[in-house]
Amino acid sequence: MTLSFFRYAHVSDRIWAFGQMALARLALSRTRDLTFWKLFGSGTGEGFTPVPDTSVSAALCVWPDFGTARKRLCDTPVFQRYRAHASEEFTVFLATTQVRGQWSNGRPFKAVTQPDAGPVVALTRATIRPTVALKFWNRVPDVSAMIGSDPNVAFKIGVGEVPWLHQVTFSIWPDERSMADFARSNGPHARAIRAVRDGDWFREELYARFRLLHYTGQWMGRDPLDHLQLEPAA
Repeated sequence: MTLSFFRYAHVSDRIWAFGQMALARLALSRTRDLTFWKLFGSGTGEGFTPVPDTSVSAALCVWPDFGTARKRLCDTPVFQRYRAHASEEFTVFLATTQVRGQWSNGRPFKAVTQPDAGPVVALTRATIRPTVALKFWNRVPDVSAMIGSDPNVAFKIGVGEVPWLHQVTFSIWPDERSMADFARSNGPHARAIRAVRDGDWFREELYARFRLLHYTGQWMGRDPLDHLQLEPAA
């Protein structure tokens, strides 16, 4: 799987990116070897807000293997157009280690490898019931502040398919222990999880963990994962 984030510096490029949320769908549906894909917008800041940020978009793609992913992202016109309009781009290449739940009534990921001692990538995706959307978003600022102040998280962002209702959180951690410590701490995140479970807030949800195989590009003018010292991919 790959997840690509794009930032747009100019208004014209932001307008172009907004249009691609509809126009790129045909090109992606015809892309060779692409078995599942989703396009996302982002909230302001690190994405964990209901206020849209038109300067950031993202694309999730599922490929048969790492080599195919690198080749298709490089030589497929739709991805070339995204890079041409973006002022910066950051792409991660991932291998699924754990997954549960569904996305669009299906299972786009399957575990293909075992966890190791290296960086851990977490993705959560949920369809929020409209009747509890306000309750959900009232919880988000505290959770966002908590993850933002955690010194262990290497990269984090919130994106969404449909504003306010279809949300994805994405984070990269140096190891399994640091991610587990955050998830299990008795703070805003744990309380939000209990509220979700007790109130049945999600109509559909998916949780996945990945190994970080490789990454390219930069974000916010720097290499966000430089300190992880990830070995180059074969």
